[in-house]
Parts: sequence; structure tokens; C-alpha cells
Amino acid sequence: MLLVDDQQLMRLGFRLVLQAQKDVTVVGEAGDGVQAMRLVAELAPDVVLMDVRMPVMDGIETTRRIVAAYPASRVLLLTTFDLDEYAYAGLRAGASGFLLKDVPPEQLVTAIQVVAAGDAVVAPTVTRRLLDAFAERLPDPGASAPDTRLDRLTDREREVLLEVAGGRSNAEIAARLVLSEATVKSHVGRILHKLELRDRVQVVVLAYETGVVRPPRSPPG
Repeated sequence: MLLVDDQQLMRLGFRLVLQAQKDVTVVGEAGDGVQAMRLVAELAPDVVLMDVRMPVMDGIETTRRIVAAYPASRVLLLTTFDLDEYAYAGLRAGASGFLLKDVPPEQLVTAIQVVAAGDAVVAPTVTRRLLDAFAERLPDPGASAPDTRLDRLTDREREVLLEVAGGRSNAEIAARLVLSEATVKSHVGRILHKLELRDRVQVVVLAYETGVVRPPRSPPG
């Protein structure tokens, strides 16, 4: 994996944690997005741990370019969440999820393993909380042409999509829809294929952007 952060001490901390893992290899470090692009082209890392706020080229633009040019390298954004207003843009740019910078070491390692295996690192409930936080920035679904990809889904697949967008795990969806977890997993796979999406994070983003799900509005104070 590749570490990308403009703070050397932050990179050192992540490297020390990751070097202790037998199945994680840090192949390089970058201090800005331009350097990161060069190293991704050279080293082809499975996972890029990407800071959002960096000089020269920030993590959002770097993520967008990596996803477009090197889709085999999956990006995890590093964010402070409550301060970072760019995390949602990062998910839209194609990041496989995001981590808080103070993530416990064991969760960091697990997240990297999950993303390296081709899944999204972010629990859907966390993604939903992020989207809710930036509800006012979401586009009005009535302001643009409807996304016809949703017409490809069966009624059951639309039900599963709503559950995924609601922040529920496969086990929770199975219980709510009276299905086996294996069946739910199959439905999720077909949804990803039909909607041309990479992972559950993008399912949630699409559901919010198209108005299939809308964040709850805060009551007037």
C-alpha cells in the first residue's frame, strides 16, 4: 500500500502500525497528490491511504485521477469528519471509503484488508451519517434528468438498495426482508453490476443523489 499525507509524522505513525502486520506491505510514501500519482503509476499499490488536505494537489483531485487512470488501486480517504468538508466529494470522486485520522490501529488494518479484497471500508451507517451531515449540499434530484440505471433493478433489488442506503448490514437486511444472507449478498452484487458501481459506498451516494433516499431534515430550532 501507499501512504499519502503531507505530515511526515503522520506517515511515520501509520507506517509503524502497518509494518507490524504480516499481510500489509508499505511500498512507498508521498507528501502531496502529484507525488502520489507518480508513485501509483510506478508501484501499482493495491490500496492508497490518502489524506484530504494537502498542498500542490489535494486528496480529492488525486483520488479522482487515480480512480480514472489506475482503477486497480483503491483509495481510502483520511478525514477528521467533523471538520473536513471534502469527505463527501471524495466519495463521489471514487474513493472506496474514509477513515478518521484517529482510527484505532486494529480498525485501520481491518479496513485496509477489506478494501484490498475489493469491498468498501466504510460501514454503511457511517457513510449515511456523513451524507446526512452534508444534506444541504446534495443536489436536488428534480433539478436534473432522472438516472435511468435504477430502471434496471427488479422490485426486490430496489428493496435491497433501500436497505443498503439505510445503513444496514447484510445480516440486518436478511432479517428485515426474510432472506438468507447469501441471497442478500447476491442481490447486492447484482445491484452493483446493474448500476455500474464499485461498492456499497457508491450505492449509498447514488441513492441520495437520485432522491431514492433523502436525509432527514433537522426540525426548525
